[in-house]
Amino acid sequence: MAIRTVLKMGNPLLWEKAAEVETFDTPELHELVSDMLDTMRAESGAGLAAPQIGVGLRGVVFEVCANPRYPDVEPVPLTVLVNPVLVPLEGEMEEGWEGCLSIPGMRGLVPRHSRLRYSGLDACGNRIEREVQGFHARVVQHECDHLDGMLYPMRIPDLRKFGFASEIPQKRELPEE
Repeated sequence: MAIRTVLKMGNPLLWEKAAEVETFDTPELHELVSDMLDTMRAESGAGLAAPQIGVGLRGVVFEVCANPRYPDVEPVPLTVLVNPVLVPLEGEMEEGWEGCLSIPGMRGLVPRHSRLRYSGLDACGNRIEREVQGFHARVVQHECDHLDGMLYPMRIPDLRKFGFASEIPQKRELPEE
């Protein structure tokens, strides 16, 4: 339908908690999802949350399939997830490098749950429930953080592990303290 402008870090709309979607299978919701997918794909993103395009609703989209920004990760199926609920599963937290369409050119080493179960609805109101791990789990957590007004730098415990992608060493190793 349309490629929308992605809000950048600093825009106050990105700090707000998004509202639950109450009505499903409407032309407005389908148009929003279509615009989110068009925008995500045009920006080569792995996912996008509605607040990133200025819509304060609890909806995210994600997909990773031959994405030039993530050439070495396992595929993540196209998913439209509305009113998501995340439940971390037993297991360790793991650090991984993340970027964000709302923070272009930057990367950070972010701790996330390595395994989780997520549930929610699609745009038609059909139930979705999956148990995932690895990059798929990371993408879901990253996108759902946007629904609560959180951007990934807020999760980085050591800001020496945050910077411009062009300045971070290829091996992703940082000097010892």
